[in-house]
Amino acid sequence: MTPEEILKVEQDIVLTLKNIYDPEIPVNIYDLGLVYDVDFEPSGTVTITMTLTAPNCPMADQLVEDVNTQVAKIKGVNSVDVQLTFDPPWDKDMMSEEALMELNML
Repeated sequence: MTPEEILKVEQDIVLTLKNIYDPEIPVNIYDLGLVYDVDFEPSGTVTITMTLTAPNCPMADQLVEDVNTQVAKIKGVNSVDVQLTFDPPWDKDMMSEEALMELNML
């Protein structure tokens, strides 16, 4: 892949993550601060390190499956590995300004 193609796939991954919403909060998981890292390899492998708003989130399986399914649809992506972590634990300080505005927290 050329550097331009890699950049395009990376941008598409972020756009896709911005279209996946936490089922309990009307904000996308990217702006909510749940995505800690996205690592795209030119071979087509994507590793996404993310967290949840709480370790006992009842929608955890659905959210991870949504991320896997949606990111796997991106041209140039061959496999997706979602790694859940709770270190550091999520808190509202991880939210983007857009998310804070959406939830009237600014």
